[in-house]
Amino acid sequence: MTNPTSPVLDIQPLGFPWVTADPFLFCAYHDDAYPRGNGKMGPAASLAGRDIGQDFSRKDGWSMYHGDSVPGFPAHPHRGFETVTIVRKGLIDHSDSLGATARFGGGDVQWVTAGKGIVHSEMFPLLKEGEDNPLELFQIWLNLPKRNKMAAPHFTMLWNEQVPRRVLADAEGRKTEVAVIAGRFGEVAALPPPPDSWAAQAEADVAIWTLRLEPGAGFQLPPAVLAGTRRTLYFFKGDGAMVGGQPVQGPVAIGLQADVEVAIAAGESACEFLLLQGRPIGEPVAQYGPFVMNTQQEIMQAMQDYRRTQFGGWPFGDSAPVHGTEPKRFARHPDGRAEQPEALSPSAAA
Repeated sequence: MTNPTSPVLDIQPLGFPWVTADPFLFCAYHDDAYPRGNGKMGPAASLAGRDIGQDFSRKDGWSMYHGDSVPGFPAHPHRGFETVTIVRKGLIDHSDSLGATARFGGGDVQWVTAGKGIVHSEMFPLLKEGEDNPLELFQIWLNLPKRNKMAAPHFTMLWNEQVPRRVLADAEGRKTEVAVIAGRFGEVAALPPPPDSWAAQAEADVAIWTLRLEPGAGFQLPPAVLAGTRRTLYFFKGDGAMVGGQPVQGPVAIGLQADVEVAIAAGESACEFLLLQGRPIGEPVAQYGPFVMNTQQEIMQAMQDYRRTQFGGWPFGDSAPVHGTEPKRFARHPDGRAEQPEALSPSAAA
């Protein structure tokens, strides 16, 4: 039960995927304890007993998902929304119908505007043969308003070295780290989102932050900037915490009143949270699998367009490309521009 005088509006247990509120459509948290690699970027373990191609079993603490030899999600289409992928551990190999490729992880964020249509693959190469290959990531689906659902697809990398972070200490010196992936935390502004994103609109008040509190640390979550913003705090790691004066046991989704400051305190262990907030788009949502539009007619059109055009076609030799055995992160953009994150300057907001 919630307290009517508390900024906590509701508390729900976390399943798969996580419950989200407009303008967000979906949030999946993957925390896979992959074993050592087999030299072919797959697991050095038997796949017996798994429904290969559709393995969400969590058997032995990990899944193959839609992969058959390398875990992950081979080529699949999207239209009408955006994906924001935050990789905390491990690596993802991305390829798409724009011709872009990337290997990213360890705090990197990929932001893809599907818009009028994109096909991409997201594979999880297990490069380490002498030790385990843990993978931890969030994938967040952010809706697009009707006016931008047919925008040109866009591929953006936000490298760990440049994601703004702020470290705050409470009166006892216990620290909280805030990573600002979207929106603004005080004077710390996130890197720019894609141009057609709802997050790029001044009226949207979108924020995506991760918070890590040391054991016993206290932190004041500032209020949202605009009226009408909706805010959900996901408590996904830690034994217990206090949020808005209420004790909570994770893993849970906590709906918060967005226009007030909220006190958060970690319990005896470190606590980690994901915050998603934004003003609702407030338009009808019609969804069929990877297509999110406003009407069923638009969904049918999306299916017809994909069958006819494959959203530009698939420029790779197989449906699940992986990018070699070197762990170096990189991105190659549709225009041929290459990025090496090691050459970038660290964020000045850290």
